[in-house]
Amino acid sequence: MERVIKQAAVAALTLFSVMQASAGEQEVKAAMANALPQYSIESIEQHEGSGLYVVTLNNGPILHVTPDGRYFVAGDMYQVQEKQLINETEQKKLAKIEQLPESDMVVFKAKDEKAHISVFTDVDCGYCRMLHKEIEDLNERGITVRYLAYPRAGIGSEAYNTMVNIWCSDDPKKWMTEAKLGREVPENKCTNPIASQYRLGNAVGVRGTPSIILDNGKFIPGYLPADELAKELNL
Repeated sequence: MERVIKQAAVAALTLFSVMQASAGEQEVKAAMANALPQYSIESIEQHEGSGLYVVTLNNGPILHVTPDGRYFVAGDMYQVQEKQLINETEQKKLAKIEQLPESDMVVFKAKDEKAHISVFTDVDCGYCRMLHKEIEDLNERGITVRYLAYPRAGIGSEAYNTMVNIWCSDDPKKWMTEAKLGREVPENKCTNPIASQYRLGNAVGVRGTPSIILDNGKFIPGYLPADELAKELNL
């Protein structure tokens, strides 16, 4: 009997916790709709350590919101671990990117890979073209470059269609280089990840190109030359 009572108590406590979390999430959603009606919510989840809700907005910032929806904090969340600060927001972004198969990316792989970077790129972006000119240098330093599509003009734009042509070609690396030299890419069609990568870019805070995510999770919103990238990667 005592065991049954304990099991019932645990079940009741679990149900109460779920109900509380659900109520908090609804309050947060309502607060977001009232305060920021121009944004839609990409995702919302409660952070276990702080109790805050982490809200990712479509084409907007990542917010940390109190359960009652009264206070919003924009920016990264850090956790103190053994006398150092861990950027949990960057780690969460990295996890989303690392879930993607490399077969969905255009990858310029280093022969002796020591690190990799994931780059949200646009074929019409001047600084993206500058970075692409340093691919050989980066590869020689042991840095693999993994491209994800982020056509800044959006889904259905000319850049978007060019990137579809690249991803669907028989040699995406060749045609990525051709496109970044300003040359036309032959039309190709296939099932492709361009739209989903563009949406992922928005979800992880990409606002321009190139946006570079190091393999330690650090987010670099812009161009860096090869030597500075190597320093960031401790190479």
